Amino acid sequence: MTPMTPREALFAALERRPPAGRVPHFELAFYLTMEAFGRVHTSQRRFYQWLQMSATEQSLHQRDLGDLYVQTLQRFDLSGMIYYEPAEWRDEDIRASLDHARSLDNGRHAFCLHGDATFSVPSGEHMMEFVMNLADKPQEMKDRTQGWVDGKLLRAAQIRNWGSVDVFVLCADYCFNEGPFLSPAMFDEFVTPYLAQLVRGYKELGFYVIKHTDGNIMPILDALLEGGPHALHSLDPQGQVDLAEVKRLVGDRVCLIGNVNCATLQTGTDEEVVADTRRALRDGMPGGGYVFGTSNCIYTGMDLERYELMLDVWRKEGDYAPQTARLN
Repeated sequence: MTPMTPREALFAALERRPPAGRVPHFELAFYLTMEAFGRVHTSQRRFYQWLQMSATEQSLHQRDLGDLYVQTLQRFDLSGMIYYEPAEWRDEDIRASLDHARSLDNGRHAFCLHGDATFSVPSGEHMMEFVMNLADKPQEMKDRTQGWVDGKLLRAAQIRNWGSVDVFVLCADYCFNEGPFLSPAMFDEFVTPYLAQLVRGYKELGFYVIKHTDGNIMPILDALLEGGPHALHSLDPQGQVDLAEVKRLVGDRVCLIGNVNCATLQTGTDEEVVADTRRALRDGMPGGGYVFGTSNCIYTGMDLERYELMLDVWRKEGDYAPQTARLN
């Protein structure tokens, strides 16, 4: 049997099909491009100069970002990762960059875009205003979210015609380590209906959907699954999320992604990194429906060697046996 491509392996896991080969690998983002490739990460480039560039310069930037995206996917055996969208770019600029990336990649990896449209935990400077608006202007806040959802789905319908995007990753964070910012009742009023509508809309357009949030998701776990996302990320161990327990509770309904502790990767010993990687594989892999990865992303300040150590364990110990029972 021909081995699956990383893209095919990711889709199999997202659909919770019987697993085969190596468990796929996904990260939200990889910021260590200077250390890995000697190239500045796209988030740190001066794109405010974009409008001053000639058409030739803009085209070269589009190709360069697409090239760096594919190099990252290939070097670290990623099945998928979110493509960074510079704020100054129009959708036609993003499409041109992704088209170039796809020409280099030959369809081996899943291409992902951000796509959330729901309220997340507000920044400290806006927190009081946010909670006051929820109390004083509830319908206005709901109408605002509905407008965001409508806009995202309209854009997604256009992106479907590009043929280069496979997955939307919804990256609104809802939780602290102690629990959700909103009570479960308030979450069900101000977030759940719009999140469910957004997820269903993306799925109806033919996209895979991954829902990301850090922190302790357990009080709102069922609400996160209301719209039927293909996967949950990041299953944050710093938020006391136990991968084995979440798999027991909802592993028959949703694929699970992540859970290798980023704090351990940054500050733990090599032995602790190896042990935590093995724990995530042990708890996530049985029966399929799991995608390997960290509990956040590969962020600036993390040691690249620690990430590579994590991947070394995954490459050696992340293969399924030839025959694996189908999920119940």
